[in-house]
Amino acid sequence: MGAVPIGVMTLASLRPGERSRQWQALTWLALIALAAALAGLLAGGARIHAIDAGALRAKPGLHASVGGFVAGVPRRANGEVDVRVDSPAGRVLVIVPEPVSELPVGSEVYAEGVLQEPEAWRRSYLRRQGIAMALRVDRIDRGPGRRSGLTGWIDEVRLRAEMALGRGMPEREAALARGFVLGEDDRIDPRTRDDFRRSNLAHLLAVSGENVILLGVLAWPLLALLGLPLRARLIGTLCLIAIYVPVTGAGPSIQRAGVMGAAGLVAALADRPRSRWYAVLLAAAATLALSPRTEGDVGWQLSFAAVIGIMLWSRRLAALISGGADRGSARRAVAEAIAVTVSATLATAPLMAAAFDQFSPAALPANVLAAPAVAPAMWLGMLTGILGQAPFLPVEPINWLDSVCLAYIAQIAHWLAAPNWASLTVHLGSVWSVAAACTALAIGMEVLLRTVQRWPAPDRPRVRPAACLAAVAAAAVGLAVLWPLGRPAASRPEPALTVRVLDVGQGDSILLQPPSADPVLVDTGPPGDGVEDRLREQGIDHLAAVVVTHDQSDHSGDLGALLEAVRVDRLVYGQDDAQLRAAAIGAGVEPYRLVEGAELDSGDLELTALWPPRELIHETGEDPNLLCLVMLARWRHFSMLLTGDAEAESAPIDPGPVDVLKVAHHGSEDAALDELLEHSVPKLAVISVGSGNPFGHPTDGTLAELRAHGVPTMRTDREGEIDIVADGSRWTVAPDGD
Repeated sequence: MGAVPIGVMTLASLRPGERSRQWQALTWLALIALAAALAGLLAGGARIHAIDAGALRAKPGLHASVGGFVAGVPRRANGEVDVRVDSPAGRVLVIVPEPVSELPVGSEVYAEGVLQEPEAWRRSYLRRQGIAMALRVDRIDRGPGRRSGLTGWIDEVRLRAEMALGRGMPEREAALARGFVLGEDDRIDPRTRDDFRRSNLAHLLAVSGENVILLGVLAWPLLALLGLPLRARLIGTLCLIAIYVPVTGAGPSIQRAGVMGAAGLVAALADRPRSRWYAVLLAAAATLALSPRTEGDVGWQLSFAAVIGIMLWSRRLAALISGGADRGSARRAVAEAIAVTVSATLATAPLMAAAFDQFSPAALPANVLAAPAVAPAMWLGMLTGILGQAPFLPVEPINWLDSVCLAYIAQIAHWLAAPNWASLTVHLGSVWSVAAACTALAIGMEVLLRTVQRWPAPDRPRVRPAACLAAVAAAAVGLAVLWPLGRPAASRPEPALTVRVLDVGQGDSILLQPPSADPVLVDTGPPGDGVEDRLREQGIDHLAAVVVTHDQSDHSGDLGALLEAVRVDRLVYGQDDAQLRAAAIGAGVEPYRLVEGAELDSGDLELTALWPPRELIHETGEDPNLLCLVMLARWRHFSMLLTGDAEAESAPIDPGPVDVLKVAHHGSEDAALDELLEHSVPKLAVISVGSGNPFGHPTDGTLAELRAHGVPTMRTDREGEIDIVADGSRWTVAPDGD
């Protein structure tokens, strides 16, 4: 770090004078840019080191006790609660099964369990939070203490606002109010949350730049009522923003908005012109300085994309829609609201497709229809939060009005989330495809706006904002109500990934068919079951891989006939097996061994081995079931745990939440099934089993355990072939290929 001041002094001495040649000035600017880049690397590296140094680190599998304070809003999903805890030993994620009572941010907690590395799907997110380990526990206990100092004072402000927002409001609206104003969405009903997601109104449940703008608009008249002069009002608004950002958790998007808002207020205090682009660059620099890994946060990316879209297009769109109406008029206000919504929705669409594999045609009508109630709902909620700092003040009348606005927004979300077209699967799989989509969008909007602006005024189409709003409302409500009635039953979206649990009697065979890639077959079933005939019926003559979980006749009995009938690229197995390797070489197929942590891909389909560990693959003489290959299949947001014959008691794995569980060993008795279900919380269990088998599969105990955990179960001996179709945003299941 000592090189930085030396470099600054050197640059100062080399600064060219007024009569210097152009090349000297350019050289000096290049040196400044290089010095700034080096300083940024040094500062960023130091900041990353500081963040990582605060994480708890230990050997996975270690039994540990942790005491500390809740550092963020708990996240509830799939029957589990994720709690970020700051402990004296470092930051850690505590994972505990429901039910869990309220855990306010800053409250003292204690937990005891087993440390583990976070699952791959959330590792990068936790790394940005400075968390390296997860502690999986059975319960979490709340202590009597709370954080002290400045963070403790902020916690108290937040807690009083939370309590005020719950007074005199229905439960659903109270949960929404906390999400709108404080970003606390952990108590929102999952169905309501899904409505907001599908209608692309989910951004309202997380604090963002809109909150900061609305807070400033609310604060200005309130401070004016107190008789404060202009400069005092600017300082007061700046102080409110400085308090509001940490109270809401100081997420990346609210950090961006806080910096931009503060920059504008400071410019006004200094009587200097305000530059929107300067504010954007300053916000990017400040947020990245606070957390250099923030650039990978989807919320941060969407926040900047929305702001840039609004800056590029909203003013011109508003002028076109309003027909040149004066600023301050109702017509201009409606036009600006529509223009901002359109600009932000279009600008964030490519990132939404990249991050969530979704594009929401309902986004525009939903946001336009909700817009009249959003600002009032935010203002009323913020006013409640401010007045709630004095608990004796009555806030129930304000909350009643707020609940009406929130109920209206929730109803819009429900209506616009209902049709099948509300959320479509659009996959942008690389940074280049996202860049191409953004470039095409920017060029298309510029061409459109410039073309319309060049039309002579008499020929330019006149768009009345009120008529536009009414047309959008009528079209959206009409489509939401009438679409399901007129849609043919068979016209569902084209399937993307199809998983076929084949009916092969007392055996296993599962076919995974990703789009635009060759299928993968997991196990071939018993000899003579005719799997190759089923593949021909599906028009499949080429497999990316055949996976044999273990070499027993009910899983690999039909392998020889299959290798003769179908072209196969790879024969995949786990335990070192000379017979399988010889079969692969004899058929001209690449032998491929898969062990814990290794992956097999076909297109976007990923199969990750969870068992057996590398140190066990050479074991011989063991029961093959104990070393059976266990894999986690992932395709976009869909996941399925493929257990083969490895019961949980013999293969201690923790796959994290999954959508579908293939029950191990045809549903045989499994002493550790309860623990696996607690950790994986599957939404569906499938059992591959033969009718009238002599082994009593599936056992009554296994079926009872699945019922106790509320997991719906399907069996090939009753339903026949079970087909699961995942389109990226959701999945459906049908027996016997229906």
